[in-house]
Amino acid sequence: MAKAPKTAIQPTRADDYPEWYQQVIRAADLAESSPVRGCMVIKPWGYRLWENMQRALDDMFKATGHQNAYFPLFIPMSFLEKEAEHVEGFAKECAVVTHHRLEPDPDGGLRPAGALEEPLIVRPTSETIIGATYAKWVQSHRDLPILINQWANVVRWEMRTRMFLRTAEFLWQEGHTVHATSEEAIAETQQMINVYADFAQNWMAMPVTIGSKTPAERFPGAVETLSIEAMMQDRKALQAGTSHFLGQNFSKAQEIMFQAENGERQYAWTTSWGVSTRLVGALIMSHSDDDGLVLPPRLAPDQIVILPIYRDDSQRAEVLQHVESIKSELESLSFFGQTLRVAIDDRDVRGGEKKWHHVKRGVPIRLEVGPKDIEKGSVFVGRRDQAKSFGMSRDEFIATAPAILEEIQSGLFNRALQLRNENTKVIKTESDFRDFFSSSNEKELHGGFAHCHFADEQSLESLLKELKVTIRCIPSEDNDEAGTCFSTGRAAEKKAIFAKAY
Repeated sequence: MAKAPKTAIQPTRADDYPEWYQQVIRAADLAESSPVRGCMVIKPWGYRLWENMQRALDDMFKATGHQNAYFPLFIPMSFLEKEAEHVEGFAKECAVVTHHRLEPDPDGGLRPAGALEEPLIVRPTSETIIGATYAKWVQSHRDLPILINQWANVVRWEMRTRMFLRTAEFLWQEGHTVHATSEEAIAETQQMINVYADFAQNWMAMPVTIGSKTPAERFPGAVETLSIEAMMQDRKALQAGTSHFLGQNFSKAQEIMFQAENGERQYAWTTSWGVSTRLVGALIMSHSDDDGLVLPPRLAPDQIVILPIYRDDSQRAEVLQHVESIKSELESLSFFGQTLRVAIDDRDVRGGEKKWHHVKRGVPIRLEVGPKDIEKGSVFVGRRDQAKSFGMSRDEFIATAPAILEEIQSGLFNRALQLRNENTKVIKTESDFRDFFSSSNEKELHGGFAHCHFADEQSLESLLKELKVTIRCIPSEDNDEAGTCFSTGRAAEKKAIFAKAY
């Protein structure tokens, strides 16, 4: 029996996918656990990746007319109590501040002192505090629309955490808008989920499905929630972004009212939408392999790393001068509207170790250059999406570098799309549904996406709980054909995507 090839990451995806995920994060030096349970330290390589995501999304938000602002971290508990469904949805996840100082304890150490008149909630999301602010800003129809986004951190007291996917504190953006009509608010909700889908597919190289959540899966207090759903390599679903049409629910709770053109006082219509550092987890699980992180070039902190090779100081000077000139020429080029991001790794580290450092960090292209390459006018190229390296002329590489990066970007998307297509199935019977989701072992693959007609989610509650499956969304496109519910046999107008999920 042939021995399995040695990989940089142990265990492999096939052996233990959850542990593989943690080891990729460690090997790529993206993040580490913090002294606070459930929280993480995002290290420079991971934070540079998040910054690239931020920049791209921020440009997209501003292109659609939104501005950035910042709102308080602390929310008076009474604000949450005004919107019953909202507070019920978040109550179990809230971190509560009850005192405003510490004082010495007679028995040693410190103890809380100075009880607050009203407890403060560390924001799990900001609809209520921002709504209270908007109530002061909005007086007339001339004040609308308000289109604001904030980049912030939030706290949701999760009991089972996993880095980037589900942590007690995480980074995100949350957009909050106010409109004069329901039609405008609905259009905003749809526009922003389309922005997220555009980013996921064209920047992250991650195929997604846009759809609406069922009532049980909606954001607490929303009239409708739209989401983008992606399939990870273990066939589980990941909700990668949401956009909520809040109707007038929060306006009525927070008294966001305006004088219409006809002189009548009306409640405004609001939306909220957000994505978080969960996108880093989505990127890891969409593309990475058993040798570590694989990054789409449009988001990679460094798109090309040059590895100079030399034996002594005399060779070092010549090689470094040469690679600096290559770097300069590459940085004069653009890829996807941005200057190429190129780094030279001249650390005093063995060549093989240096190469694997960048493989595990997911750098799209590695360029090795030594004295013999300079003589030949060539470079040795390693692509992160391919196992074999190859030589080519220096000038040809520089001329084609943006095209190679684009090929890697589109190749990652097509590979992820193929995985999703091969693991998506239309299912019409409960028996086939059970077979599709039969694995109960967390380390095994998880079926995929089942497209099924269903009559109502309440009748499926016990079946879905038994199989640990959820309704991910009701797809917005190609979903006009009526049918019968796969479980009850009752008439059903739409299909939903069912999957095991993060």
